[in-house]
Amino acid sequence: MSSHPGGQTHPPLADTPLIFIDLETTGTRATRDRITEIAALRVLDGRIVDRFESLVDPDIDIPERIATLTGIDNALVAGAPVFEDIADRFEQWLGDGWLVAHNARFDYSFLRNEFRRMGREFRRRVVCTLKLSRALDKSSHHHGLDALLTRYQLEPHLPRHRAMGDTMTLFSIWQYWSRHHCTEQIETRVLDQERRRSLPAQLDPGLLDEIPSRPGVYLFYGHNQLPLYVGKSINLRSRVLSHFNNDHRNDREMKICQQTRHLEWHETAGDLGAQLLEARLIKQLSPIYNRRLRRSAGLHTWYWPTDAQAPQLAGQKTLHEDVSGTRYGMFRSRREATQALTSIVEQQRLCPRVMGLERGKGRCFAYQIGRCAGACCDQESLESHTLRAREALESLRIRHWPWEGRVAFREMASDQEVVYHLVDHWCYLGSVEDLNAAPAAQDIAFDADTYKILTRFLVNEHEGISIIPLEK
Repeated sequence: MSSHPGGQTHPPLADTPLIFIDLETTGTRATRDRITEIAALRVLDGRIVDRFESLVDPDIDIPERIATLTGIDNALVAGAPVFEDIADRFEQWLGDGWLVAHNARFDYSFLRNEFRRMGREFRRRVVCTLKLSRALDKSSHHHGLDALLTRYQLEPHLPRHRAMGDTMTLFSIWQYWSRHHCTEQIETRVLDQERRRSLPAQLDPGLLDEIPSRPGVYLFYGHNQLPLYVGKSINLRSRVLSHFNNDHRNDREMKICQQTRHLEWHETAGDLGAQLLEARLIKQLSPIYNRRLRRSAGLHTWYWPTDAQAPQLAGQKTLHEDVSGTRYGMFRSRREATQALTSIVEQQRLCPRVMGLERGKGRCFAYQIGRCAGACCDQESLESHTLRAREALESLRIRHWPWEGRVAFREMASDQEVVYHLVDHWCYLGSVEDLNAAPAAQDIAFDADTYKILTRFLVNEHEGISIIPLEK
């Protein structure tokens, strides 16, 4: 008997049914795309003892590029059962065997999501032959099915990119490994895969297999669905695992891991969508371990009217309005705003009295100690002082909304998926895949975090981002 990381034991692989499985799908995203074909082989003691094969009506259109690759189009699946119709028979057929798949996270994620749509949980032990190949042959860099067939001089089972053909191909590779590696070596590598599942003990281990290596936002929840933490990444899988891999090095990460009972994620087209969604969710949920991006009770800004000698501290309302003057900086308190202006005044030898930071008449104290150029006592003209002050504050200047109304930031994903992020006067309104589905204009409020995110993208001109005005 072999030991399981949780303390249980299970039979060796040689005494356990292995279910070699492959799926064809409408795309790569398990939360959105659907299964179009299932093929599986039940293998016991190295022999095929049963087969399962079925086309599946995905109940959504099959993209042309997928149909070209697999040969499975809308006409072929017309009349085939939907997944719900075969779910009971398929689950019973699987029994308690280990699922064996190449890049098993892909196939397992699709199965779990199909059952989840039915309100059921699906859990199985999983062997990933992609990981196994890397463990058995660390000197090679290519471990796809085609690369393995070439390396081992094996003939592919046709048709390729159909579920049964790829399943038979995978089984032939497993047979090759069984001839060239001892059973104990293979089993050790398989059990290593389970031991490396470093999710907290309270979490469903199957979630680890579902996390995609795509941009998006992830959420950690504690007891009673208490929001603990919201984060974003261009690689969700890598970022989430880094939390759990580093929990022993960081007290904060350890607390998050100890309290996490559930996690979920939302895929996005790219980094811009991830940043906008992260900022929105943190404001909505106020997770206890997020300090950055939380909703502020009220922002402050330095508003400098066109005809004034100095800026004046203004509240958040000024950020929403179209004003004739200039706004500098967004601060979460009066104290923070005053400290920022004081620092600039001191660095640039501006007059704190003229800038409204000090009361009185005549020479200011800063001039007496050589830290003011003398605008308070006619040693520097007010025109020169005003020019220098505005230049010094330029780095804090808040940009005016450069469009007449709403715009859509068009972002394209690596798989050519396009998403439109709707924004109005620096307020993020949401994202849609079809501009025809864009909601009507709505009441808006200036959002500092959205402003910072979007202006960074505007300045850096990120590849894959374009802007479409929605009103003229």
